[in-house]
Amino acid sequence: MTEMTHLLIVDDDRDIRDLLARFLGQHGYRVSVAADGREMLRILDQSRIGLVVLDLMLPGEDGLTLCRNLRARSDLPVIMLTAMGEETDRIVGLEMGADDYLAKPFNPRELLARIKAVLRRSHLLSHPSDIIDKAVFAFAGWSLNTATRELRSAEDALTTLTGGEYALLVALLKHPQHVLSRDQLLDLARGRDAIPFDRSIDVQISRLRHKIEVDPSEPVLIKTVRGGGYVLSTPVDVLESNSI
Repeated sequence: MTEMTHLLIVDDDRDIRDLLARFLGQHGYRVSVAADGREMLRILDQSRIGLVVLDLMLPGEDGLTLCRNLRARSDLPVIMLTAMGEETDRIVGLEMGADDYLAKPFNPRELLARIKAVLRRSHLLSHPSDIIDKAVFAFAGWSLNTATRELRSAEDALTTLTGGEYALLVALLKHPQHVLSRDQLLDLARGRDAIPFDRSIDVQISRLRHKIEVDPSEPVLIKTVRGGGYVLSTPVDVLESNSI
């Protein structure tokens, strides 16, 4: 995958641009860099970019605005960088459509790992649904095998899911770190398995939390976004089940 992937680094800090270009280039990626949104758009128009690493604080249009505009016209994967580590900043970035979020300062190796995970997830999710039906979603020590519909903990203990819980969890896992409204979750879950929910999304979320959260009263995996809906806050790795 790395041989064919062209990354775009958008950051107004020349040292960071140069560092990431060298580091990611050493790991087999083709890398272009931009200092602002105007240069970013020029490169996007001229090149086939596979993923954008986008700084939040930029001169002119900021990263959030650029991410929102980019997401409105394409599904190009975006990883946002920021010097701010506040939870609200992270949520806003994800609401704008970012696929992942990394606070500065960061280890380039962590960014590399996140790039690989986002690209792998994007690659699998762009395939027909029969591929997803044979995938394993790994998240926060849990794994969900969609071929067998088995949810297992880090200790390999099997957790039983109802049809509605399974469909809802798959919807969340296919859109990790993205805020999904109740209507979106309902459409995604029903669209996948055609299982009408006999109870509200909120009840289904509560049931899922009791099965996967350490403390369901203080959830850290499935978080409520006031006025927005819910977000699966943890990164998700997606593997084809025949590779396990």
